[in-house]
Amino acid sequence: MLARAARCLAVVAAAAAWPTAGQGQAADQLLSMGSLPPVVTIDQERLFLESAFGQRVTRTLEAAAQALSDENRAYEEMLGAEERALAEQRGDMAPEAFRELADAFDTRVEGIRRTQEAKGRALGDFRDIEQQRFFEAALPIAAQVLAESGAVAVLDSRAILLALDEIDITDRVIARIDAQLGDGADEAASLFEATPAPAPGSIAPLPRPGPPDAANGGP
Repeated sequence: MLARAARCLAVVAAAAAWPTAGQGQAADQLLSMGSLPPVVTIDQERLFLESAFGQRVTRTLEAAAQALSDENRAYEEMLGAEERALAEQRGDMAPEAFRELADAFDTRVEGIRRTQEAKGRALGDFRDIEQQRFFEAALPIAAQVLAESGAVAVLDSRAILLALDEIDITDRVIARIDAQLGDGADEAASLFEATPAPAPGSIAPLPRPGPPDAANGGP
């Protein structure tokens, strides 16, 4: 508890030494000279989302999520039509033959469900991998900006109750990251690479059997 209190007091003391809201002009002058207080802040969420890298990841995820949603709807329509067709055949088929086709249909539905769920999980995996790759590459860049600013520590602005906007270096770090990393597409992770699924309509329909013969109780 004492150590934590000491850290809090150190942060408060650093903030107290920095110009107050009424001294915005002095803060601007220090910023223009490249001088910042010992403690600066970065919004990590905005750092990712507003960077070219993060915006590329967001666009990729949105497009993939929409494509997956469209594919799921197409599968629902296709499988729904097959299920109705199978039900219409039931009266003309021997029970054993119908059960064989019904089991094959259920197996196919289950396989498609597992594949589509895996694709949904792949979206989350892609986001996590790309975010990790971004922050690993961004950390040394942020450290450069920190060193150039003369500050000795950086805090996540979302964890601070109150701070002047002048001590936030998020925009400066984003600009540097964009200049050095770009959108990161060259080494981006692949979506769905390990879980390919057939496109709707590419699966052959269930075979339609002929009428049951006499041996199976037919007419």
